[in-house]
Amino acid sequence: MPRYLPPVLTRDDLPEAELCAARLDGEVFELGECFWPVDTFEGAAERGASLAAVLPRRLIAERLTAAWVHGAVSSLPRPLQLAVDTSARYRSPGERVELREVVLEAGDTEVHGGLTVTSPRRTVIDLARFSAGFGDAERMIVAALAAVGGFELADVVEHLQHRRHLPGKLRAAQRLRTA
Repeated sequence: MPRYLPPVLTRDDLPEAELCAARLDGEVFELGECFWPVDTFEGAAERGASLAAVLPRRLIAERLTAAWVHGAVSSLPRPLQLAVDTSARYRSPGERVELREVVLEAGDTEVHGGLTVTSPRRTVIDLARFSAGFGDAERMIVAALAAVGGFELADVVEHLQHRRHLPGKLRAAQRLRTA
């Protein structure tokens, strides 16, 4: 009986040389950490699946990594920005990952392609709170996330005013008012 390859190929399925040859032949394209057939539509589910195939299930994509999954950033950021809920302590899986422990509320996450990802609203809040700078690039990312999530940035500022004990919320609100 023939063995069929999965639709998402990782370096565990085939040697990297085979995957690169298939990419050069135009049979697959690289998306995140995986390779996909060229006739695959690239959406949030596929971007999420490309990370879910190589990450432990309890890790959550956040900030720029979540923005990439949602389609607000064109290339996968390095290092990956991941989180783990404080109720599920976890050690960092390696140096290519920034890992934070976070407190999550209902509605703060979604699942795309088997990967838990912060929602567009939570991603906007985290980017506004934790980005070192907040220039044109960050403004474009949060605007794209608002479009994906179907909300206005003014709604996020209003939401922030009702959150208690949220470090960086004043800076986030100020940044989002000018975005």
